[in-house]
Amino acid sequence: MKKTVITIIRIAIGWHFLYEGCVKLFSDNWTSASYLVNTRGFLSGFYHWLAASPARLWLVDFLNIWGLILIGVALFAGLFARWASLAGALLLLLYYFAYPPFGYTMFEGMGSVYIVNQQLIEATMLVFLFCFNIKGYGLDNVIGWLRKKRPTAPDSAVPASDADGSVNSRRAALKELISLPVLGLFGWGAARRDKIYGIDTLSGATVQVNRVALGELKGELPKGKIGNQVLTRLVMGDNHIGAVAHARDLMYVGSLMRAYNTEKKIFETLMICEQAGINCINIGFPNLEMLVKYRKVTGSKMKIISQVGIRDQKNEDIFEDIKVCIDNGIDMIQIQGSWGDWLSRDGRFDVIDGMLNLIRRNGIVAGLGAHAIDTLILCEEQGIIPDYYMKTMHNDQYWSAHPRANRKPFEVVGYGTPGVYIDYLNNDRDYFRDNCWDTYPDRTVEFVNRVKVPVMGFKVLAAGAIHPKDAFKWAFENGADFICVGMFDFQVVNDVNICLDTLQNLQHRKRAWYS
Repeated sequence: MKKTVITIIRIAIGWHFLYEGCVKLFSDNWTSASYLVNTRGFLSGFYHWLAASPARLWLVDFLNIWGLILIGVALFAGLFARWASLAGALLLLLYYFAYPPFGYTMFEGMGSVYIVNQQLIEATMLVFLFCFNIKGYGLDNVIGWLRKKRPTAPDSAVPASDADGSVNSRRAALKELISLPVLGLFGWGAARRDKIYGIDTLSGATVQVNRVALGELKGELPKGKIGNQVLTRLVMGDNHIGAVAHARDLMYVGSLMRAYNTEKKIFETLMICEQAGINCINIGFPNLEMLVKYRKVTGSKMKIISQVGIRDQKNEDIFEDIKVCIDNGIDMIQIQGSWGDWLSRDGRFDVIDGMLNLIRRNGIVAGLGAHAIDTLILCEEQGIIPDYYMKTMHNDQYWSAHPRANRKPFEVVGYGTPGVYIDYLNNDRDYFRDNCWDTYPDRTVEFVNRVKVPVMGFKVLAAGAIHPKDAFKWAFENGADFICVGMFDFQVVNDVNICLDTLQNLQHRKRAWYS
């Protein structure tokens, strides 16, 4: 019974190794480059060194592929199984420490588990097999039997094996070969699957880190200063985290975003942002708890700008969100764009002023957000000047933007009760339907270019309607000191590079940098 259990464990791990190695071998142009380049554990320097040289990388790929295959065959067939167990354990530990499931990298590896993952479990089992040298059925026993060449004896008179598990009968020898037909069966199944579906791209052997390699970054993002905070010119947005799709009439997009952006994926995306040099995220208040958790779990130093509004409409506790942000150590606080619009539209400038003053009294940078340029103009006329403005900044040269003649001030937030978003059900594309967030871009440009405080542009892509190359250029040339952009994990490096290219080749900006 003990031999059977050991054999099953060894065969299972052996098949895992063999399958991973074969998938790599037969996958066109497979390389470990992306896997190595993007490691960030405490041994990341070693893995980056391996990937830095084409010769070293070739050797790593060769040893990785054939190491997996040979270890897998040895374990599966029980051939030199003890030493194959040791080699397999060492290889698994190399994988384990590339993306260790603890500290800053725990969400990047084989699952959001703490310390113990599949790699460590398999490595532990292989160390057990090596240390205790427990023999199951396999070719090692057959080889031992052939070497001893014991005289033939009736099966009833001679035990099938000695105490150390070696074979001393032909019947027992055949039993030791049980793994070979099993290997053939597994191999047939894998070959059949490959013929039907192609190479297994979900295998750990072929999955690449789902982003452009960080080695393709073109440089370091420039920074600017707002108050006492130093921020990268490109700031991460959070609409993708909260599944705020702004997808016009494609109602299913929000559901797709929620399905894709699990907590693990969100944490991975934030980690990629930091690796790419982005040091700040601007979030809606509902996402505050998740970002606070992210900083605690990973030890991240990413700065958080939290948007605030008035949740308690009945009692009008205008400071509730602000107090929560202060208690959680948020770096910057701004009045959320919709709330800036609602309060300005209804003439409640005392509320805006009171919120900004409370933020400042606590030594925190205070911002004012808006979709409508009228919000910022009216507040300025009342003498309300924040530490920075956050304003939608995009052109309207895309097909789904409704005609200028049909646009109205404050139409982005509707004309109903503050805090209640209007569901625009009209199907007439000639009027606003979640399709244009800077309704008067010429007025926005005029205002931004005359104010003397920093400006952060948001919705610069018009929710995906404008290509980043055009959107970034338009926003920076027309006066934005920072831009806030929501990004999926696979977009981060490209967006950083586009931002770098844009800033390095900016020619028509007239406004001074107020940061």
